[in-house]
Formats: sequence, structure tokens, C-alpha cells
Amino acid sequence: MASSQLTTALADEEDKLLACIHCGLCLEACPTYTITGDENDGPRGRLYLMRAVGEGRLANDSRSFERHIDRCLGCRACEQVCPAGVEYGHLLEAARGELFTAAKTRGFSYSVLRLLLKHVWLQPARLRFVFAMSRLFRDAGLPRILLKSGAAKLLPRRIQFSLALLESSAAKLSGASGSVKARPAALEGGHRQTDPIMLFTGCVGEGLFARVNRATTRVLEVNGCRVEAPSEQVCCGALHAHAGDLDGARRLARRNIAAFKSAGEDPPIITNAGGCGAMLASYGHLLLDDPSCADEAQAFSSRVRDVSQQLETVGLKSAAGKTAKVTYDSSCHLLYGQHAGEAPLEMLGAISQLDFTRLEGSERCCGGAGIYNILEPELSREVLNEKLANVERTGAKILATGNPGCQMQIGAGALLAGMDLTVCHPVELLDEAYARAGMYELVKSEK
Repeated sequence: MASSQLTTALADEEDKLLACIHCGLCLEACPTYTITGDENDGPRGRLYLMRAVGEGRLANDSRSFERHIDRCLGCRACEQVCPAGVEYGHLLEAARGELFTAAKTRGFSYSVLRLLLKHVWLQPARLRFVFAMSRLFRDAGLPRILLKSGAAKLLPRRIQFSLALLESSAAKLSGASGSVKARPAALEGGHRQTDPIMLFTGCVGEGLFARVNRATTRVLEVNGCRVEAPSEQVCCGALHAHAGDLDGARRLARRNIAAFKSAGEDPPIITNAGGCGAMLASYGHLLLDDPSCADEAQAFSSRVRDVSQQLETVGLKSAAGKTAKVTYDSSCHLLYGQHAGEAPLEMLGAISQLDFTRLEGSERCCGGAGIYNILEPELSREVLNEKLANVERTGAKILATGNPGCQMQIGAGALLAGMDLTVCHPVELLDEAYARAGMYELVKSEK
């Protein structure tokens, strides 16, 4: 008998599911369907499998249900084109919740994933240690040395790609970071605006991309925002939700809601990671059935916005930027989960003299999707190859994208393909332009 979470999710979407006219628009938007041509690898087929499990016509540990649900990237591009407005992302998480609770063993990779989610990602001290060791390994140049050595060819492709992922998280721009701490100069008239915001730094963000958090803080401050980053915040829970561990995701959500409580009027919660932002924005739905914090979760989600969306609301300052050709790739969850639209491009537009070119297929997934690239490497590679081909056609030397997972995925693919491509966050380019324009005062780092 199917557990209630998928049955409930299907019941909530029943009117929309019944309104489906089988137009097929979702199929053309689905990266996995366009590769395999298998109906079950598209949203319609997966929804049919979900309903079969929810109605008890198919076991929740059946091989067919497992295979096709696991092969979904969760990019949510299908939601954007669905005339009936089916919220596929919530249904997918409920379906993966069924698989997570099923007794059937799903292989070594998923066993390791469950172990890490439970014993590392839910324990902040352990997680910080793991990222500290990863940074030590990366900053010593070991991934790059291994990949360039002949020994790398003896490693499994999955290990090679993992090394490339870690290498691609390293800093590639000069920015304003280094042995000094940047402080925004006083604004016109000697006064500073003090619009308060709260920054969500993220586990991967702070663990491997701390420079992006620092750049985000500097850019927000020079544009008149007072930034606070609550120390008690934890992982957003996206990996847990995508893996089907909804209880783990709820535990993390409750901790973040408590960490971001404000004594006064609740300020915006700013993210610089599309995946984290989409997850934070879904806390209202995730905790809808928890009477102890459902209202708080809904209020929390309403405060979430991407850094590009926040900068839209202020008089964004401009500065001259790089001359190398730049392109931009949309983070799926920033585009479809947070509905950021053109906001990241407007942030890049604040960099004058930027040699910018549009990327064909920017709205399509890069194949990263959390750790999909490790769990489903073959399909991920095919999706990524299409993205890299489009990037190569632009002639761009720099690609900006608003999510660390996308940055690592595209960066790793470019590295292994021998492409001359620097991948960064858009806010890093703006931060670098501000630094070059002398819009920061440099002071010695505080110890």
C-alpha cells in the first residue's frame, strides 16, 4: 500500500491533472525525453507512473517507477509550459519520497547518499569538516595534478568527473578578495543607506564558494543594503528533498526558519544559489501540514529572493567591466523555482563595456541537478554535451551562472573537454568591476 505523501500530493493536484490536454509541450521542454525518446522519461509518463503508485496499481518499489523517477533532472522546465499549471516539482519530491521509504536496496551510490544525508548533512560540524578537507585537497592543486597525469585515465569516469567538479569550484577571477577585506566606500553625501537584508550563505556556498558570498555582501552593501548572515543557519535541505528524504529536509527547514527570525520587521532573505533559493521558497509547501510552524514557513518563503532580484529593487550602480566575451546560462531553479527571469541579466547589464552574447538554450538544464551528475552520469553527460556545444558556438571565454552546482557542472565539462572557459557567478563579475572602479576601500583583514 502506498504511503500517504504521494497520494496526498496527487490529490492536491487532481484538478490540474484532470485538466491535462496531452498537448505534449512538456515533452519538448524535458531534457531527458528529448534524449531518450521514451515517454516514461518525460513528465507525462512519470505522472502516469506516480498515479499508478498512488492508486495502488503499481508497487512503490517497482523497477520501472524507480528507473524513470530517478532519471528525472527535476529542472521543472515542464511547469513553465504546462497549460494546466501542474506543479510537477512537488509531485516529483513526493514520488522520490516513496522510493526513499521503499525497502528495496537501490545500489551502492544511493546507499552512500543516504548515509551522507543522514550522518553528515544533518550535522553542521561534520559537514564543515568535510568541506574543509575538500578545500584543502582542492587548494593544494591535487585535483588538477591528478587530472593532468596519465594516472587519471586509469580512474573510473565518475571519479574523474568528481575531481573535475572540485577543481571547477576554485576561484577563477581576481575580484576584490585576497588577503584584504573590502569595505564599500561611503555613498553620496557621506550617508549610507541601511536597508537590512539577511544573507543565506548555503552549505556548498560557504564550503566551496565563500568568495561568492563575500562578493555578494560587498555588492549589496555598495548598493545600500546592510547585510547580516545568521550564524545558526544550516543547509537548505535541497539535497534531502531531491533524494526523497522529506523528513530530513523538514528538520533543516525548521532550523533555518528559527535562525532567520527577526526581532523587528522581517527583512528579505537573499540567496546567490538558484537551487538553495528555490528550496527556501518552497518551505511553505514543505511544512504545510505542520501546524506548529506552517504559518512561519509560509512567511519565511515569502521573504526569499535572489541577489539579482534584490538588486532590481535598488538603484544598481554601474561600473566598467571585462573585455573578454561573456555569456550567461540560467540556473533551472533560479528561472523556474524563483522566477528570476531577466534579473540576472540586468545585474550583468550594470557592467558597462561588457562584451556580452546570448547563449542558445540558456533556459535548458546543464545536467548537474544536485548530484544527478554522479548518480546518473550517462544521461547527465549527454545533457551537458549539448550545453557545452552551445557555449562553444558563442565564442565566449567567460560564462556566468547563478548556482554553484551549475558552475561546477559546466566548469567540469569544459575542463575535461579542453575548452578555454572560465565559469563564475554573475555577482563575481559585478564585484570585480566595482573593485576596478575603486568603489571599495581596502583595509586589513580583521583577525
